[in-house]
Amino acid sequence: MTLVAPTVADCEASADLAALLVRTTKGDAISVPAEQLRLSCKCAHCTRARFDGRFPVAFPGIAITEIGDLGYGLNISFSDGHNRGIYPKPYLLSLAGR
Repeated sequence: MTLVAPTVADCEASADLAALLVRTTKGDAISVPAEQLRLSCKCAHCTRARFDGRFPVAFPGIAITEIGDLGYGLNISFSDGHNRGIYPKPYLLSLAGR
């Protein structure tokens, strides 16, 4: 028997744009808040801002404005103009505690 870890099958922004709604290949439905996604961005810009102590501790009211599926992950754009982050699908599931 081969065990296969679930991965992202489909996703969309919630109606209020405050969360990413994810469906996995195992049929689970997961919601990841937009603020958690923005705080978890690992792009070079955000990594450098953390290193320099310039990264915000919160993004209240942040919204998802666009989602691009790259196959291996999602490129998510936010209402603060940030659009550099790529979230690999296993990383998205780890953010949701899966």
